[in-house]
Amino acid sequence: MTDGLLFGHTVRCARVLPDVTGLAKPFDYSIPDDLVDQVEVGTMVRVELHGRRIGGWVIELPDEPAVPADELKPIAKVRGHGPAPELIELAHWASVRWAARRIRPFLVTASPRNAVRTLPPPHRRATAPAPSSPATTKLLESGGGVLRLPPRSDVLPSVLSAIGLGPTLVVVPTNHDAALLASRLRRTGATVAYVPDDWAAAAGGVDVVIGSRSAAWMPCAGLAAAIVVDEHDEALQDERSPTWHARDVVAERCRRAGVPAVFVSPAPTLVAVEELAGPGGVVHPPRDRERLHWPRVEVVDRTDEDPWKRSLITSALIERLRDPLQHVVCVSNITGRARVLACRTCRELIRCETCDAAVGLTDDNRLSCRRCGTERPAVCQACGASKFANLRPGVTRLREELEAAANRPVVAVTGADDEPPKRADIYVGTEAVLHRIDRADVVAFLEFDSEMLAPRFRASEQALALIIRAGRLAPEVMIQTFNPDHEVVQAAFRADPDLVLDAERSRREMLHLPPYGALASISGGFSDEVIEQLDRDVVQVGHIDDDHHLVRAESWTVLGEALNAAERPPGARIRVEVDPARI
Repeated sequence: MTDGLLFGHTVRCARVLPDVTGLAKPFDYSIPDDLVDQVEVGTMVRVELHGRRIGGWVIELPDEPAVPADELKPIAKVRGHGPAPELIELAHWASVRWAARRIRPFLVTASPRNAVRTLPPPHRRATAPAPSSPATTKLLESGGGVLRLPPRSDVLPSVLSAIGLGPTLVVVPTNHDAALLASRLRRTGATVAYVPDDWAAAAGGVDVVIGSRSAAWMPCAGLAAAIVVDEHDEALQDERSPTWHARDVVAERCRRAGVPAVFVSPAPTLVAVEELAGPGGVVHPPRDRERLHWPRVEVVDRTDEDPWKRSLITSALIERLRDPLQHVVCVSNITGRARVLACRTCRELIRCETCDAAVGLTDDNRLSCRRCGTERPAVCQACGASKFANLRPGVTRLREELEAAANRPVVAVTGADDEPPKRADIYVGTEAVLHRIDRADVVAFLEFDSEMLAPRFRASEQALALIIRAGRLAPEVMIQTFNPDHEVVQAAFRADPDLVLDAERSRREMLHLPPYGALASISGGFSDEVIEQLDRDVVQVGHIDDDHHLVRAESWTVLGEALNAAERPPGARIRVEVDPARI
């Protein structure tokens, strides 16, 4: 740690990364004699930079400073403990994996919310619990892998099995589910740190460190195993750039530490099966037991319906709606009153007079274009008629139709609602309703084809994830579709997620999509300048629309290094999404 001599005295140096947005360059500072015992890699400090005092992280203790010793400014203050050295190394890996160009976003996630000056002593249970899940124990002993548990199975036995090895990191998609699981673990006698609130306890040492997505970056003293619950859930991927995924962070963290990781899901993603299964492979309960813990699925085949007379309120659905003993949740990811209209007189599709896009109907009965914002009265341009066939009704209109069919109140729920939904026996809404209602007897997907056939490469996995979520809410799921033989519908009906995996594997191999290639979305006002710098012998570039591009490469490392090497104009707001969720 010796940096040099200043007037015959040894000067110790620390390389500090400032906690400043957009600044990726570290700076060297001298360590005052009274702080030498407090400064190590990962320590959070305060330093002077350009005339003001800012926070930062010690990311290295170099043997030689980058500038002459007499030019070094001293560290002003030690704030407390920060990310461990292995997490700082992991952040460098992540900066390439998700083309972040800097490690600061990851260090922010890995740091405590408040200054931690001292760590509590380790607090662990005296005796390890008996293994509760033979399948999980088998995976852990073989070095980790993928555990396929049906939607209505309990993950607690799997976590207890991991605790038998030692301190365990558990990552759960939502804070709500993490808090519930933490409470149940405490009742078993395990010591639990619920992060990020219990950051200090996690760093000091407990049986289980548990939390949502950010837990992948939390400390876990003596890490012996890790479990990622519902690895298929999109909540495990950060929506902000860099779009890191907790599943992949945990996998790399455990690989570097040489400890097993188990990825649990009712329908494991192709990435997990192909890249993270490891020596243990994919383990699941016997098929008869697995089937018992999937919901009952009723498929409503609509292929014989007249497209000009069909309604999303089918006979099978009306039967459930009119049963006063059943609580029904209806799901449609279309907001407003209508998205696609056609004239009932001349059967022309109603289009925008400005940009020719399909128009929808607003709540105040005007035609509105979502592309350019043009509005006009509800009149057909071709024949002047004012009666339309609603080919894609929105939640607002569906609520009225459902209420008329059920003859009882219906409450609409969308992601834009801030208040908790009112109590009712029937709800209709976007997929947000599946997260805001506690229980139901039936969940009905009114137009499931728009989910299965969405123009996204992960559409099948995402559609199956919706069914899984519905199956945890209700024992019965109804799927209305014009494609009853689609692999997603059949996978849910037969409780066999391998049907989706097999179909996805052949498609993605042919198209070189993840995990058989790497994909990134680049958008923003200066995205063209970035694209022009990319080596076309290394990456392939596709055009989506103005200032929005897709970039492909043979691997994540090749893609990340190519994107990081491209210069970006000062102040340019460019969004880079590696492995985009909705492309």
